[in-house]
Amino acid sequence: MGEPDLAADTQRIRQCSAALKRIHDEFDKHADPSEGYGRSDIGSDLLTDVFHDFGSNWKVHRTKLTEELEKLAKITEQAAETYDQVDSELAKALRGEDAK
Repeated sequence: MGEPDLAADTQRIRQCSAALKRIHDEFDKHADPSEGYGRSDIGSDLLTDVFHDFGSNWKVHRTKLTEELEKLAKITEQAAETYDQVDSELAKALRGEDAK
């Protein structure tokens, strides 16, 4: 028998899923980077306004990013489970054929 046509490193896929979940959690925790900062921290009303505008825009984009990260984490976890299940079923079928 030669090399397999398809190989999936399910452990690596699960690590990817866990990393995506961690990134999601970090994005989720830090909704607005400008929160808690005022003129006394930044030094200028203009700069403070710009920073708060950035924070508001970031919240909108962060929400979209966290949704996508959550989807990707689920997809990669499901992929690993499916690969393992298919591999197990294929191995059982091959062992059944070998027994004949």
